Amino acid sequence: MLFSEVVGTSASVAATRSRLAKVKALAALLRSASDDVVAAVVSFLIGTPRQGRIGAGWRTVVDLSVPPAAEPGLAVAEVDVALAEVAVTSGKGSAQRRVDLLLGLFGRATEEEQDFLRRLLTGELRQGALEGVMLDAIASAADVPGETVRRAFMLSGRLPETAVAALAGGAAELEAFRLEVGRPLRPMLASPAESLDEALDELGGCVVEHKLDGARIQVHRSGDEVHVYTRTLREITKTVPELVELVRGLPCTSVVLDGETLALTDEGRPRPFQETMSRFGAQDERELLLHPYFFDCLHLDGKDLLDEPLRDRLAALRQVAGRHVIPGVQDPTREQAAEVVAASLAAGHEGVVVKSLASTYAAGRRGRAWQKVKPVHTLDLVVIGVEWGSGRRRGWLSNLHLGARDPDGGPPVMVGKTFKGLTDELLKWQTEALRAIATEQDDWVVKVRPELVIEIELDGVQVSPRYPGGVALRFARVVRYRPDKDPSEATTIDEVRALLPAARPAPEA
Repeated sequence: MLFSEVVGTSASVAATRSRLAKVKALAALLRSASDDVVAAVVSFLIGTPRQGRIGAGWRTVVDLSVPPAAEPGLAVAEVDVALAEVAVTSGKGSAQRRVDLLLGLFGRATEEEQDFLRRLLTGELRQGALEGVMLDAIASAADVPGETVRRAFMLSGRLPETAVAALAGGAAELEAFRLEVGRPLRPMLASPAESLDEALDELGGCVVEHKLDGARIQVHRSGDEVHVYTRTLREITKTVPELVELVRGLPCTSVVLDGETLALTDEGRPRPFQETMSRFGAQDERELLLHPYFFDCLHLDGKDLLDEPLRDRLAALRQVAGRHVIPGVQDPTREQAAEVVAASLAAGHEGVVVKSLASTYAAGRRGRAWQKVKPVHTLDLVVIGVEWGSGRRRGWLSNLHLGARDPDGGPPVMVGKTFKGLTDELLKWQTEALRAIATEQDDWVVKVRPELVIEIELDGVQVSPRYPGGVALRFARVVRYRPDKDPSEATTIDEVRALLPAARPAPEA
């Protein structure tokens, strides 16, 4: 398959707002791909090379200059091999060797292919929101149920592997995926609830748990071997020895647990989220100890529990995790549920999560089986630009341009700006971080690659013709940056519009 076919499909997908048209174009390309290049094709289209980071920095890639080829001639397999060679290049002189390899690749690419490669390698092509569209395309191309594809993706953790299995062996191959201790699963997520009472009414039999201001972790243990992963499936085992030691001491031989970890003050209150996240990169376990709180058990001593109701998974969790189970109340009265909320907020946490006790573990979508209740509205938005400050903030990048995720794979949709809630320390960090990912700038505005997620607190949203999505944030304030989240996990424009008063629906986009 020619690389130009991938580039052309990517362009056609970006040019339409129709999800059906996107799925149709992607499925057609996947059907025409040979088995040996399916993984590479999927990786390119979701904006993440199979090799991950190849060792060439943003400036190196942007500065590559070589005349483009007149006609398409590059094969997908050749591009994949070239990127693999760049990725494994190391040692003395490796930086120049990577440049030479990339120049050779770019020299064989047309102008459109060069542009695609630049955006692919700098992260600008990556539309994590396209993941959902790609899952539908895989299901269509392989003629298998979408739920079968999504479950296999949850278990494999990798979209290219899921696509290869679907196209090579259909539903039977996908159903062969099993939970594997030591291989991370995509985590189940919670949807926001309007209120505690509404969540209780909708879910019926439930558990109400503290919602911690921590970092999501997934731990796997087989015998003495322990692995710890983040919510994005990045392994952090070597940087959290205290968690490894704790899990190794649990009363079991094998286990997979889902939970949160956070750093605590001497008084037992949560430290700022940034301190917990910085601990993931600490070199000395004595720098800042992490405390885990587990809320789900997906495997215990040889038995997979994914398809068991939460009520049974919680029984297994209490058996193995003991005092490390997250605080909460099962089958609470309304008064008890309200007391859990009050206790969580009093302890310095965010609120509660209400979970159906009949629910199985399902990842990939924010379903309604888990619902989070917070006292204020918060959104996870993507920083797409920023303005230089004035007055006391002169010289710092200050006023942030905020985008909501397009669920159909387009670029983030701008919904507002804010400079409120930024401390001097955060302003300094933000200025350096955003300048490092700038794509263009003038005397006032700096546009950046959409890769940083930021949590925003707001009073609500209102209809507004000022922004493309038809809505604008009201009294938005910065809570914190979310380095643990990928742009694919940001709040969608549909979720932002859902906050509009019912009597004033958002206009059609």
